[in-house]
Amino acid sequence: MVLLGERVTSRRWGVRATVLVAALVALVAVVVLSIAFGSNRLPLGSVWHALFSYSGTFEDVVIRDDRLPRTLLGLAVGVGLGLAGALLQAITRNPVADPGLLGINHGAAVAIVLGGAVFSVSSPEQLVWFAFFGALAGTVLVTVIGGSVSPLRLVLAGVAIQAVFVGINQGMQMINTHSLDQMRYWLVGSLVNRNLDSLAGLLPFFLAALVVAGLLARPLNAVALGDDSARGLGANPVLTRAVGMIAVGLLSATATAACGPIAFVGLMIPHVVRALVGQDERWVLPLSALLGPVLLLGCDVLGRLLGGNGEIQVGLMTDVIGGVAFVIVARRLKAVRR
Repeated sequence: MVLLGERVTSRRWGVRATVLVAALVALVAVVVLSIAFGSNRLPLGSVWHALFSYSGTFEDVVIRDDRLPRTLLGLAVGVGLGLAGALLQAITRNPVADPGLLGINHGAAVAIVLGGAVFSVSSPEQLVWFAFFGALAGTVLVTVIGGSVSPLRLVLAGVAIQAVFVGINQGMQMINTHSLDQMRYWLVGSLVNRNLDSLAGLLPFFLAALVVAGLLARPLNAVALGDDSARGLGANPVLTRAVGMIAVGLLSATATAACGPIAFVGLMIPHVVRALVGQDERWVLPLSALLGPVLLLGCDVLGRLLGGNGEIQVGLMTDVIGGVAFVIVARRLKAVRR
């Protein structure tokens, strides 16, 4: 029996290590594709030259000033959205929890629009505070109205709250047409025309949330066993959930402040990760952080290829793919209940 247990454990570690390596390879591949593909497809030699032997050619400028900042931003936002979704699902023990689907990202968007229109705030490091409190407001509303017991009730509450937030955003834009021109692409979720300065301003908030999320892996494993068992293992369920929601709020706020509200990344990625490595949050959280940008940058590249002379914004691409994924998850939940 001992040998059998050791074999099972060894096999599990082997599978998880394989998934980790595959995720890293996929991440490197999608980063390269994001830099190389656009309205003009550039050979890998041009990408290498621009990154390591910059000489000011047209290709160098395109890569350094446009595609590299866009890719780095998509990388950071993908990490944040994948990790926020995994945290939210673990905290609420609800498989359909996602910051974009439940109105949390749109709460951050409302606060950002209000900050820009009412208080004339424009810098990302200032807007992130508005986004943070907007995200927390959305979280509180969803939790109070929907609770965490019924997935359907939580989703219905999130959809209703999101509709209210979207209405507020549209009303603010109708009143302020200048705001409409500035926010049009941002509100659908876009990586276009972003620069490294905005990412640098958001980086401290992002890194703080990553550290907090990393510290929560073991307590979340304990909380998954039930509050009484968690206390017996030395974890504080209330504190764990509260700190986790703060981390979710920070991750959602920084992602939304950077490129607008993007849904479904946090819903899809944790389901894929748990299907591959199981329920251990020590693996689920870091792998969700790795695969989040794979999905986001992959959708961004796909939107450039399908858009012809223009491009389809990444928020629209994740909505289409995520809608299909949500139907699949909902059908699986229905089958399990039967």
